[in-house]
Amino acid sequence: MPVRKITDRVHWICSLDAERRLFDELIPLPSGTTYNSYLVRGSVKTALIDGADPGFTDELIGNLDRLGTDRIDYLITNHAEQDHSGSLPVLLDRFPGSRIVATPKCVSFLADMLHVPADRVTAVEDGAILDLGDGELSFTHFPWVHWPETMVTFYKRDRILFPCDLFGSHLAVFDVLPADDPVLLAEAKRYYATIMMPVRSAFAGKLPLLDGLDLEYIAPSHGPVLREPAKMIATYKRWMSDKPENLAVILYVSMHDSTRHMVMRLVSALANRGVRTEVFPLAVGDAGRIAAALVDAATIVLASPTVLGGPHPLAANAAFLANLLKPKARFAAVIGSYEWGGHMVEQVKSLIPSLKCELLGPVLVKGLPRQEDYASLDRLAEEIAARHGTI
Repeated sequence: MPVRKITDRVHWICSLDAERRLFDELIPLPSGTTYNSYLVRGSVKTALIDGADPGFTDELIGNLDRLGTDRIDYLITNHAEQDHSGSLPVLLDRFPGSRIVATPKCVSFLADMLHVPADRVTAVEDGAILDLGDGELSFTHFPWVHWPETMVTFYKRDRILFPCDLFGSHLAVFDVLPADDPVLLAEAKRYYATIMMPVRSAFAGKLPLLDGLDLEYIAPSHGPVLREPAKMIATYKRWMSDKPENLAVILYVSMHDSTRHMVMRLVSALANRGVRTEVFPLAVGDAGRIAAALVDAATIVLASPTVLGGPHPLAANAAFLANLLKPKARFAAVIGSYEWGGHMVEQVKSLIPSLKCELLGPVLVKGLPRQEDYASLDRLAEEIAARHGTI
C-alpha cells in the first residue's frame, strides 16, 4: 500500500488491488483497481479524504502510522459505498477525536450500512467550508455521481479536486498521469460507461460548476491522480453530450454460423457506406468493453439466432445491459436467423424500454442467408448510413 506526496500538505495513500478481476460481481477489471485516500494536513486541523475497501483497512492504518499521523480531525466521506467508506468504523476507533463529514443523505446511508454512531458525524450543506488552518476544504453536493448522496471536495490552497468516483478509472497504477494518457483514457471510458453513463442526465447540469475552479490535480478515489484536469473534464462533457458519433455497435451471438454470416455482411456494407463499426461476439464478450463502445454509438445492432422462439440468452442479456446503461444511441436494429419462427423482435423490444431509439429493420432470415437476405442487409446498412447523416 504505497504512499506518495502530492504537495507539501497532501499525501496520497493508495490501496492497490491489482488482482481484482470483477467489480460489484458484474464489471470485469482487466487492470485491477485502487482505493485512494488522501491525507491533508493543515496548520491546525488534519483531514483524511475517503477511506478504503474494508479488506485494505489494516494497510491504510499502517500507512497513516508511517506518516506519523497521531490525530485526524475530519474523515471526509464523499460517497457512502463501502469501497470508500468500509474502513470508517476502524478509523473512528483508531482516532477517537475524529468526526465524519458528509452530506445529510450520506449520513443516513452510513448509519444503515456501517452503523456509525450519530454523535461522530457532521452533515455539511452544499457549499460548506471547513477551515484546516492555512487552507480550506469546500464541499459541493454532486448527487447521482453515482449515488444520490455524493459530494466533491476542493482544496483551494493546492488546487486539488477530490471527486471520489467522478473522473476515476479501474486501473491499478500508482502514478500521477496526464489526463489525456491513452491507457488511462481507455480505462476511464470503461469506468464512465459502466458507472456514470446510466445517471448522466441526473448530474450533467452540475458539471459546469467545476469550470470555475483553478485546478492543478484531480485526485479520484479509483485509479491514478490526474494532471491537466481540464482535459478530463472536457472529455467527460463530450461523453455526456447527447450527440453520438458515426458508429454502429454490433452485438452478436451465432450458434451455427448463419447469424455470423449476416453480421460480416452488415459490417462490410456499413464500412462501404462510411459507417464505423465495433463488433462484439457475446460468447466471449467483455461487458466493460461493450459498455465503453456504447458511449459514442449512434446505432446498436443486436444479432441473434432464435432459441425456443426468442433471442439467444446472451443476446437478451446484452439488450438488458444496454437498457440499464442508457446510452445516447439514436437507432437500434435486430437481425438474426431462425428456423421455425418465434417472437424475437417483440421480446427484444420489451427488454429495452429505457432506450430512446428508433427501431430499424428487422432483418430475419430463415436458416442460412441467401442472396436476397444479403440484399436486405445492404438496405439496412443504407438506412443506418442515411440516419447517421442526419445527426
